[in-house]
This record gives sequence, C-alpha cells and structure tokens, in this order.
Amino acid sequence: MALARRASCSLPQVLGLANRSFNSLKFPDDSVESPSSSFLTHGIHVFQCPDTVGIVAKLSDCIASRGGNILAADVFVPENKQVFYSRSDFVFDPVKWPRVEMDEDFLRLSKGFNAMKSVVRVPALDPKYKIAVLVSKQDHCLVDLLHGWQDGRLPVDIKCVISNHDRGPNTHVFRFLERHSIPYHFLSTTEENKREGEILELVQNTDFLVLARYMQVLSGDFLRGYGKDVINIHHGLLPSFKGGSPCRHAFDAGVKLIGATTHFVTEELDEGPIIEQMVERVSHRDNLQSFVLKSENLEKQCLSKAIRSYCELRVLPYEEKKTVVF
Repeated sequence: MALARRASCSLPQVLGLANRSFNSLKFPDDSVESPSSSFLTHGIHVFQCPDTVGIVAKLSDCIASRGGNILAADVFVPENKQVFYSRSDFVFDPVKWPRVEMDEDFLRLSKGFNAMKSVVRVPALDPKYKIAVLVSKQDHCLVDLLHGWQDGRLPVDIKCVISNHDRGPNTHVFRFLERHSIPYHFLSTTEENKREGEILELVQNTDFLVLARYMQVLSGDFLRGYGKDVINIHHGLLPSFKGGSPCRHAFDAGVKLIGATTHFVTEELDEGPIIEQMVERVSHRDNLQSFVLKSENLEKQCLSKAIRSYCELRVLPYEEKKTVVF
C-alpha cells in the first residue's frame, strides 16, 4: 500500500507545466470563506481524466467564468501513468451560478476531457452523506462518531447502527440512539450465518458504511451487493498481534510504537487502500490501562479524520492498492 506524495508550488508554475508528476496549488488565503465574502458559498470539485495539456486552465476558466474564485487546488499525476487527478476548493455566488447550472458546466468539461470521474459537492446546499455504522462489543469508536455527529464535526447523517452484540436499553449508547431517533439493530451472528442479507436490506439507502470496530469479515458477495465504499478502522498492532487481547500481548512484548489504520474494505482482509494512519509512542511509564487508552484514542481520531476526509472529497482510490490523498 502506498500513499500519495505531496509537494507545493505556485499557480503560475503549475499553469506552465506540460509534464507534471505531482503539484499542489495553495492560495494565500487558506480559509474557505473570508469575512468580506460571507455571501459566497463553498464548493468542491474532484476530477479524474486522461492526462493532457490544458486541463488546469480549463478547470480554472470553468469556475472563473461564472464569477467563482479558487481558494486551493491540488493536482496529481502518478508517475508513469497518464491519468490526471485534481481537487479544487472554490467559492461562488449561488445566485449567479445556480447549483443545477454548476453541474451542467462541469459535465461539459467532463465530456470534453473524457473524464472517468467528475464530482461536485456544495456542503451548504447538498444533502449530508447517509451512513450506517457497524459495530461489535467495543464502544469507543461508535461513541466518538455519535458525539462527532451530534456536535456537527462529522458532516454525515447516521441512518442506523447495526451490531452483532446486544446492548441493553439501560446502556448509554442505547439511550443516546433512542434519544436521537437513530435505529439500533441487533443481529446475532454465527460462523455459518453472518446475517449479511439482512444487513444489506438495512443499508440500501446509505452512501457508505463505517465499520467502527466491527469484528466480522464481510464477504465478497456482500461487498459486491452493496456496491459502495466501506471504511474500516483497526489498530496498528497487526499483523504481529492478532486475535483477542492484542494490546495485552503487545504490552507484554514491550511494544513502544502503536498506531491505527483506516482503509477501504476489499475482499482481501485488511488490505484495502489506506485512507489514514496515525502513530504514537508509549514508554516504560505506561501501564496496560494507559497503553489501551492510547490505542483506543488513536483509533477514534484516525476513523473520524478519515470520514471527514472522505466527505470533503480528499481521498480517492485510484488503484487496487493505492489512494490519492488531497
């Protein structure tokens, strides 16, 4: 697995490049909206097409011709591959550039460059991403997602929580879900029956799935039947410490560097394209309790950051084993 490489350069340099490997445009104002332009709305555009000369100029003209202003843009062309990727942050006046016309403009651009992907998102106007969360016994990632959703830190709409572990009506998670009218589905699983058909029925109207420490392997049939992205989180003690109580085994072995990995789910167990990774050091001063706490905190942060990146169109799988990270 490999992560996209980053570099920075100015806009004039990028516009003058015919042969690019990886370039990043960063504008002086790194914020989405400046105080003097509060009437403007933030938009995001992600583009993937065969590489050729003039793509950046056409993208810029598409936005500028409608009175929009690009605040930041990232451009990526993988080495030895003639594929162009870009992500643009821009602001625009929705009165002068209505949402429907924006889609039409980018569609024409997409057809002109035979694009494989052209995605436009206006967070203030478009519906939030609908997700379902799958979880087993451990609550730490689920609770963090619920609080992030409640606080508005995660731009998602949680449609339901599905678990193979029964949570009684007096648990804090069950009470939270009930208070916010989020359905909770307990589906007891066995080696012979993972209840995948029932799960598929429950998640049909979602945009992607989040496995928040769901300790079941999803089959290839399930992934093909769902047909959309599935995001998973696991601790960084693999593959050395598998099975139950990995933190205890790692602690007993004297591990001093722990981590967490968020990735897309594929049919190969824990081998999907990586979205986010985080690490932290532990020392002889840590006991098992602080070791576990640090590991769980990393998992929560790594999963939350990956979901935000996904919703902001900052991650894009471009090959079976690689991910573009904007």
